[in-house]
Amino acid sequence: MENRKPGLLIFLAILLLTGCADQEEQKNITPKSKMGFLMGTLVQVSIYDEIDDEVGEEALSEAFRRIEELEAKLSSFLEGSEITRLNQYAGEGWVEVSPETFFILEKGKYYSELTAGLFDLTVGPLVKLWGIGTGEAKIPSAKALEEKINLVGFKELLLDETKRETKLARANMMVDLGGIAKGFAADETAKILRKYNITSAIINLGGDVLTLGGNTNGDPFKLGIQDPFGPIGEFIGVYFLEDASLVTSGSYERYFIEGGNYYHHLINPFSGYPGNNELVSVSVITKNSADGDALSTAAFLSGLEKGLELIKRVEHTEAIFITKDKKVYCTPGIKEFTIAKDEYRLVQQLQRW
Repeated sequence: MENRKPGLLIFLAILLLTGCADQEEQKNITPKSKMGFLMGTLVQVSIYDEIDDEVGEEALSEAFRRIEELEAKLSSFLEGSEITRLNQYAGEGWVEVSPETFFILEKGKYYSELTAGLFDLTVGPLVKLWGIGTGEAKIPSAKALEEKINLVGFKELLLDETKRETKLARANMMVDLGGIAKGFAADETAKILRKYNITSAIINLGGDVLTLGGNTNGDPFKLGIQDPFGPIGEFIGVYFLEDASLVTSGSYERYFIEGGNYYHHLINPFSGYPGNNELVSVSVITKNSADGDALSTAAFLSGLEKGLELIKRVEHTEAIFITKDKKVYCTPGIKEFTIAKDEYRLVQQLQRW
């Protein structure tokens, strides 16, 4: 059995391109950066503005404090977090939560409804059962899968906006915000940087990337799209991102192999198994990272055609789909994407989508 964790790997892949290419184009400006391990992944925030060192340090420190605060509230692994408390009281009573937690539960439920449950923030029982990425990954029994599938259902996550309270209707249900929390943390980090009048920065939470503006020359940042079949840091192409978010979900990110079969971490709430279709990777471009986080998971689990239809229904959203046969499908709004590898074929702006 082998297991692969995505945080450091994706982090290094993006760092290679933004660090080497954009710094050269930005008059050799060395960014003010800070990194740490939060929310189960490596986090890096890099500021490219020419600002006072003390101001930059203050902005970075406040940004990381904010991410720590959110982790303490939104983690389903930390004892005492609001999500842990919600899960502990499943089937028993209402739990009052902070404005941030209520907001992300509302947003998560919205995307659960939009995707007809393919993104389901109550998928926690299945995530815990498989244990992918924990070092204890295993193939569940059919009986265990059936039991846990019956505990998944976003409609049974109840929200009372007046009292800012929430409740899971049945015992043993579990909320898991792994598919949206990092994106929300990136959005909150951007708010803090803007408070300091920072206009050029890259926020990277384990591959959930959000840029403020472009580089200091006024051009978009260059981000590499990882080759799903290649070593980490090897890209199939380059996407130009400015004042937007790029979030990737892929079967290559976190997985284990057992009995010659490959099991990744993107669980289909209906089958209980990792999603299995023609896709290996979906990168979603949105204004806000939390939206891209949820949509990339749902689009991947939807498969190519339904995934493209999903993205088409959401305003100001684009996506890049990579299939197992090394074709790259882009939604019509993708203009600035260059394929760098001959074995990949770009299929762009197809009329039926």
